[in-house]
Amino acid sequence: MSETPADNVVRTYIDAHRGAFLDDLAEWLRIPSVSAQPEHADDVRRSAEWLAAHLAKTGFPVAEVWETPGAPAVFAEWPSDDPGAPTVLVYGHHDVQPAELADGWHTEPFEPVVKDGRMYARGAADDKGQVFFHTLGVRAHLAATGADAPAVHLKLLVEGEEESGSAHFRALVEREAARLAADVVIVSDTGMWSETTPTVCTGMRGVADCEIDLHGPDQDIHSGAFGGAVPNPATVAARLVAALHDADEKVAIPGFYDNVAELTDEERQLIAELPFDEDEWLRTAKSHAAAGEKGYSTLERVWARPTAEVNGIGGGYQGPGGKTIVPASAHLKLSFRLVSGQDPYEIEAAVRDWVAARVPDGIRHSLVFGAPTRPCLTPLDHPALRSVVRAMERAFGEKVRFTREGGSGPAADLQDVLDAPVLFLGISVPSDGWHAPNEKVELDLLLKGVETAAHLWTDLAAHWRPTA
Repeated sequence: MSETPADNVVRTYIDAHRGAFLDDLAEWLRIPSVSAQPEHADDVRRSAEWLAAHLAKTGFPVAEVWETPGAPAVFAEWPSDDPGAPTVLVYGHHDVQPAELADGWHTEPFEPVVKDGRMYARGAADDKGQVFFHTLGVRAHLAATGADAPAVHLKLLVEGEEESGSAHFRALVEREAARLAADVVIVSDTGMWSETTPTVCTGMRGVADCEIDLHGPDQDIHSGAFGGAVPNPATVAARLVAALHDADEKVAIPGFYDNVAELTDEERQLIAELPFDEDEWLRTAKSHAAAGEKGYSTLERVWARPTAEVNGIGGGYQGPGGKTIVPASAHLKLSFRLVSGQDPYEIEAAVRDWVAARVPDGIRHSLVFGAPTRPCLTPLDHPALRSVVRAMERAFGEKVRFTREGGSGPAADLQDVLDAPVLFLGISVPSDGWHAPNEKVELDLLLKGVETAAHLWTDLAAHWRPTA
């Protein structure tokens, strides 16, 4: 790909500021902002205050700590001088997973160490490093454009509870919807296929999960005296599980596939182009065989098809030896990964109807759903996605391919509340070890993220003018 003067300016600026950038990132990583542990509540607040101060130092005219009933978030805003420019909201999180040296770390998890081109520390990749590359990215962008403000209206929302379930995130987004309003959301809390295959994620699945309690006799009763003559809740639980899928491993709940956005031929081809090694994937999964809905590849099943999983099943006697009873109760935990087109509340209603139709007389049941997450999917022809791809290809100097992610995240709340498309820009790779001991970030890739961000704002402003 041909070089431009702006490319050279961006790279020169990044090279000149690399040392200070990494020093600042290391300072932030030293703050153990573990949102799941109450003893670190002050550290999570200190992390938010540190980031807000650094964003103000970077040049953001607005940089604020936003309170929630839980951990604080950070909001920043830098308006463009062009009133017609797109408004972009970048999402990430500043809280991290717990980490202790005894967990298997080679170095202290909150004392960053640079070795062999990598920075090791909790949060280096998930997600402080990927939030932080936007700070140097916007400065490199200004250096290349010679402007005093970004080419887009740039906003950041960096939450403090993602690693503990984002319990207050949606309420925060609803409360601050006017200030968060954007034409597009960029999520920098994701990754690439590998160090040598740069990719852009185009979607995440949603999720709905439930617990089902089944009650039969008022207490455990003798199976010789009563077995075969009264309904057994453990048997009912087993029958529900057995009926969850058909012979082709399709979910057998009526209406489950209504409105599912089917893969196009182009999307299937793009997935097939990825250098996927199923044997290696199985080793990572600690599984001995691939399985699932017939007619789809493994990646298609994980990324683009809805699923139903039994997360737990129990009931009756679980101790050593036998105990001949009809148990009083049984329990199921189910989760459903959802894809574009599916509404979690419609799925909830379908599951309730399906369970009610299969529970026999004499069995009382209760069914409780958790808070759902909606799926996200970016159309391949969306102009903002094309800008992300072009910016990434300028930074990496090679073709960018497309992935999805099988998991779910709070970014769907931004899509839902703000009515804005969600795009993903991440540079982390599978070897970075999110949530694991010895988490790290590849420094060359981190700086490619900086470079991508520097080009992205110019490209978006040049190629996309959202309609009112």
